Parts: sequence; structure tokens; C-alpha cells
Amino acid sequence: MRRLLRCVALGVLVAGLVACGPPRKSVFPPTVSIQEMTTLPDGQWRVTLRIQNNSYGEMDFNSLDGELKVAELMPIRLHARFDLDIPAFAADVTQFNLLPTPEMTAALKAAAVKGSAGSVPYSVAGTANAKPEQEKAARDFEFHGNDWLSPVPGIPNTWR
Repeated sequence: MRRLLRCVALGVLVAGLVACGPPRKSVFPPTVSIQEMTTLPDGQWRVTLRIQNNSYGEMDFNSLDGELKVAELMPIRLHARFDLDIPAFAADVTQFNLLPTPEMTAALKAAAVKGSAGSVPYSVAGTANAKPEQEKAARDFEFHGNDWLSPVPGIPNTWR
């Protein structure tokens, strides 16, 4: 009986010590979307990309590699390096320039003729490299997103 009592007491002690460790925070893939896009005079697009951290802990984002598809046309590569420390359930933005295909530019111009009623569908997909708060090394997180780009009234060559 004494031996059984000691084993139960030892089991309770071990379970109590395990429970004392820091809780693991859940980590989820980010959401990536275009916050704003501006057509530059040289034909390039300045893209402001919004990265939403959907995790319960801070994540340090380092890079993004993927593709942007506008109006179901041939996708172009998205690649950017940056250093963003995004708190839990918060978002931040990064800007970079990219060169669109002539077909993509034509699709935006056709939608711009319609004014604020014009819009063009887009999708982004790829991987974002980030280090979660409680991990020692960065890893890749897949993202997929789609939405619409519409001209901003009163601000020429700008889309949101």
C-alpha cells in the first residue's frame, strides 16, 4: 500500500512539474494581400503588401516568395526580402516594385476606364519565411489569397 501511495505521489509530482512549463502558443500561416498598388511612370508597379500574423505569438518575417496573378492572366513572380516583427494578430506592410506583363497593364487600364465601378481580380500564392516567437529557427508558411483591385477615386494610377 505504501509503495502504491509513493508511485501515485511521484506521478502527481511529475505531472505538476510538466504543467509548470511555459504554454506553447499556436502558430498559423499568415494572410497576405495587396493593400495598395501604384502604377509608376516607367511602367513598374509599386506594390504595398499587407502581411497579417494569424498566430498567438509574435513572428519575425524575413522574406516572401510567390506569384501574383491579375485577371486570370499569366502569373508573375513576387519576391521580397524585409525584416518585419509582427505581434500576435497584427499586421504590417512592405513595399516593393515589380514589372507587370503588358497584358496585366492592359487589364488595369480597361478597368480604369470604368472609374470606381471597374475592378480586376487578383490572387497571390506562395511562401512567407518567418520565425515564430517560441521557435529557434525560421520556417516557411504557405499563403493563398484572392481579392479585387479597384481604382482609387481622385488618386490617378492607384489601386486598392
